[in-house]
Amino acid sequence: MTTTECDIHCVTRWSRYDNRFEGVSVQEVLKRAKVRKSARYALVFADPDYTTNLPLTDLDRPENLIALKWNGEPLPAEHGGPACLLVPRLYLWKSAKWITGIRLLQEDYPGFWEQNGYHMRGDPWTEERYGRPDPVRMRRGPR
Repeated sequence: MTTTECDIHCVTRWSRYDNRFEGVSVQEVLKRAKVRKSARYALVFADPDYTTNLPLTDLDRPENLIALKWNGEPLPAEHGGPACLLVPRLYLWKSAKWITGIRLLQEDYPGFWEQNGYHMRGDPWTEERYGRPDPVRMRRGPR
């Protein structure tokens, strides 16, 4: 278990400051998984039928967690409990609620919101809210 103190930002223009999350380090999970050098992206799976994509450089960071607690309490179901991905450097839609798995890929592939017009990366500091997904990648699917 490790702790991350961070601010979180929603694409709908609200933020919540000074959050304390506890959980399993994503870097430790990736280390134990022995990621292949060819992996450049991740497709994160969550219930029910939700996915989001991330560059591996955004996923493999010390502040990212599989979050289990928020401000000292078990993560409530409405906020992704019992376990959600926490990627505080990106918009909150990248922090998938009810995480069920991570697939590492050589190429980027749009997740649920990215297929529906959201930006492929989602950096709040450059306001990467909306973009156009690549229809060829959407048809081909993740590799």
